[in-house]
Amino acid sequence: MKTILLLALAFSAFALEWRSYDAALEEAAKTGKVIMIDAVRTGCHYCDDMERAVFDDANMSAWIEARFVPVKINLSERDMPLGLRVPMTPSFFFIGKGEKLLKKIPGSWGIEDFKSMLEGVKDE
Repeated sequence: MKTILLLALAFSAFALEWRSYDAALEEAAKTGKVIMIDAVRTGCHYCDDMERAVFDDANMSAWIEARFVPVKINLSERDMPLGLRVPMTPSFFFIGKGEKLLKKIPGSWGIEDFKSMLEGVKDE
């Protein structure tokens, strides 16, 4: 019982670990995972809402970490890699092998909608 409680506490504290794009490239090469870039701006309330509603959720964070290498890029501080254009924030870009853009998802979403959009994102 004590072990189950400790595991539950550890899992409930799980937070999404955002990587730099360069670190994500290395990790993706080793693991074969797709890179998920979250493009945000300082002061974007939709970005903040999604952070709280989706990425602060332990179950969703674990689900994302198992499938993707997450990267957050604040456009108020730096440019996007690969010359990617961001129509709105937040926007999500999924990068596969050879830095190929696999999918782009603009906008802020709830957990279930976002998860359903990510279900089929895989590299070839």
